[in-house]
Amino acid sequence: MQEVQLIPKADRKKIHEYLFREGVVVAKKDFNLAAHQQIETKNLYVIKALQSLDSRGYVKTQFSWQWYYYTLTPEGLDYLREWLHLPAEIVPQTHIKQQRSHAPPRGMLGGDDRERRGGGRGAPRGERERGDYRRRDAGEGKEGGAPGAYEPSFARGGFGRGRGGAPAS
Repeated sequence: MQEVQLIPKADRKKIHEYLFREGVVVAKKDFNLAAHQQIETKNLYVIKALQSLDSRGYVKTQFSWQWYYYTLTPEGLDYLREWLHLPAEIVPQTHIKQQRSHAPPRGMLGGDDRERRGGGRGAPRGERERGDYRRRDAGEGKEGGAPGAYEPSFARGGFGRGRGGAPAS
């Protein structure tokens, strides 16, 4: 008996190649959509192929706001590498570390970096204690507070707060 393929092998290969290359796939929950946004195949094929991979633990599925988000797992990475006959050196985009070029790494400015960046906060970390800011005002009376005789009254009838009481005099 011949095995019936619901998704043509060429389309399944496109889906698997895209998933391996990117490491993630996003698909709108629209089974009648003629074409997927990034992969040149039917959206239904993408959803069902990734649903199959999810049932075997090769992708993790997150569903939010009528969109499926599929993330490749380490087991899925090994499976797709074998299925696509790829060497171990090739990895998905999500596994490649990005180099940040907008700011120099710490210590690259030379000397004491705090002086060149505009100074630090207070004493160097070794000389100050974590709770110093709390102990600074301990024992002193707080200034700017409400006077001791201040007693707020909320007896006035407000709008939408139950039955209105007699106005305070």
